[in-house]
Amino acid sequence: MDFRNSTHLDSTRLLGLLLKYTRPYRHDRLVVRVRFSRGADFSGTCYYGQARIFVNLGRHVRFPYYLGTHVARAQSDRTHWWRETYRLVIRDAYELALFVYRHELYHYLVKAAGRDPRRKEAMCDRFAVQALVDHCGCPLVDWRGHPVARELWDFQDLEAFVAAAPRETPAIGACPGPRPIPVVVRGVRTGTRRPQV
Repeated sequence: MDFRNSTHLDSTRLLGLLLKYTRPYRHDRLVVRVRFSRGADFSGTCYYGQARIFVNLGRHVRFPYYLGTHVARAQSDRTHWWRETYRLVIRDAYELALFVYRHELYHYLVKAAGRDPRRKEAMCDRFAVQALVDHCGCPLVDWRGHPVARELWDFQDLEAFVAAAPRETPAIGACPGPRPIPVVVRGVRTGTRRPQV
């Protein structure tokens, strides 16, 4: 990954976080820039052709931050459709950067998998929310502040949808791990006889 960070966040920690939550997908072509936004709380952009992702963070954002998501199921009637806004409780700027990055990464993976990248905002939000809920412990709450049941937002197989996206391959010469090797010992007698000197 070609990574550059121009915010106050620690670059080593931030890069480690992004790499951890990119696996198992390939990242050698990715160009990632983390920078301050020009006024928005946060934003992100993915340029598919250049494999370039921008993560923009607002200097003014205070934490905990209640980030509105599009992960709820869409509902409709005869005249229009709507979606409830579930809020992800973000505790610091690293988690906010991870959310934006994962959202944009999924856009990239959808395109890399040969899928149509249009109208995938909800799926991208779910991909980001999964990591923050499961691994960072961020709560997802409804408008009353009550926890949202998993089945209300995690109802798609996002990994299967991008299964054709390139994945990491083991490094050349990397050992896949220990394997049992049968050992046969020949010419050894058992018993209580003393060895001759």
